[in-house]
Formats: sequence, C-alpha cells, structure tokens
Amino acid sequence: ADVAVRLGPADPAASYLDIDRIIDAARATGADGIHPGYGFLAENPRLATACEEAGIVFVGPPAQVIRDLGDKTVARRLMEAAGVPVIPGMAAPTTDPVLLEAEAARLGYPVLLKAAGGGGGKGMRRVDAPGDLAAAFAAASGEAATAFGDDRVYLERCLIAPRHVEFQILGDAHGQVIHLCERECSIQRRHQKLLEETPSPALTPALRAAMGAAAVDAAKAAGYVNAGTVEFLLDADGSFYFLEVNTRLQVEHPITEVTLGIDLVRMQLEIAGGAPL
Repeated sequence: ADVAVRLGPADPAASYLDIDRIIDAARATGADGIHPGYGFLAENPRLATACEEAGIVFVGPPAQVIRDLGDKTVARRLMEAAGVPVIPGMAAPTTDPVLLEAEAARLGYPVLLKAAGGGGGKGMRRVDAPGDLAAAFAAASGEAATAFGDDRVYLERCLIAPRHVEFQILGDAHGQVIHLCERECSIQRRHQKLLEETPSPALTPALRAAMGAAAVDAAKAAGYVNAGTVEFLLDADGSFYFLEVNTRLQVEHPITEVTLGIDLVRMQLEIAGGAPL
C-alpha cells in the first residue's frame, strides 16, 4: 500500500466502524473497491450497501446475503429448505422466556441458548436443566444486546463434545461455487478457536466429500458470491450439522492457502472484478 488515510481517532466507533468515513476515504483516493478484512465491518451488510450506493465494489458477498446469513435463524431456514442438515432447534428467535421454556422442553435438555444476531461465542449459554434457563436467558440476551445490538435468542439441542469442522468456499458472480476442503477447529476455549489444522484428522474421504457437497449446497442456497466459510458440527457417530456461515475471509485462511497453493485474497479480488472461477 502506498497511500494511508487517517479515518479518525483510536476509538473504533469513530474510525473503523464509521461507514461514511470509509466511503469518503475511498472517494478521496479514487479507490473503486473496498476489501473489508476480517474484523470490524467485515460482516456488516450496511457497509456492502453503502459501497453499492456509492458505485464502489465491495469485495465480499452481496448485502442481502450477509444480512440473511448474519441472522442465525434465517440461515437455519435457508439450509433446511436446501436439504443441508441442521441441529434440531427453533425456527425463529424470541425474547419471550415462556416460549423458550416450551421449546427447551420440546428439544430436551441440555440445550444451547444462542444469540440470533451474531456468533463467536457471544450470547451463548449451555442450559442443563429447566431451573437454569431463566438466568441463562438473562445473561445471554444481555450479552447479545451489547455485542450485536440485538437481544433476540434461540435454542438448539446441545451436542455433547462435537468436533468443529469448517469448509472454505468460493463463489463467483456466474453461479459457480467450489469448496477448498476443510479446517479442523475443535480446539477452543470459551467458544474461541485456538488452533486450526488441515486436513482434519477426523474426516474420511467419503465424509469430506459429503460435507464439502453440503457446504457448496449451503452457499448456493444463499446466493453466495466471493470467499466464505461454512461451519459444521461433527458428532461422534459421523453425523454433521450446519452451524453458520462466516461471510468474509477468516483469520485462519492461510493454512488453506499453504495446503492448496491458492491465494485466497487474490481470488477474492478477481471474483469481485467479475472473473469466473
């Protein structure tokens, strides 16, 4: 980079999270595209919309795709319609504790309370018994409101000690989607990934093929364009379930690049420029 633009003070809300300042910086420098990185506004549909309105290419999926996949219950419904396996759970988010009690009884304990508006372990609580639900709901809902500005939560059945396996995907603007194999990310602390490796030691060739096909189906169901990651939970019996889609490049993308010899950022830029895969 040969030009740097000061967006504002150190407070992210006044700089890296200020969409108007970012668009102004692009205009001032004559930039015709914005790559959002993998933090701050990377999964914010408002930035993608602002780019579109300003005639600037957003290096990522369309705003509506980010919006749909950012709402975990909308994403679940999209996947169910496409035949991608999802963990049994609620079809719509709520802030009603009475409804949560009824749904938890239907699903069977233990259950996971999860924020509808975001991931990364924020707004997530495991609940093992009915008497623990009210306190867990208050904590999860409050944490979700702080992290995402959205206090709605939903319930999923809690899988005991599953593996966490994610598939890197690429989609172009011509309807083609491919996957670039998996990353094993089961070693976590407080739902934050600590170590990733590829290939996953848990996957057979047949399981890799099945999960990879499901990842491609998931991306196609959402109308996905550019780079993203489809995350799955893998149960001990070999069953796997859709977890979420990260609508951006991930911090851990270099292990896929090293393994396959593919520059994912270059691919992102080429796809954003209209090139087919």
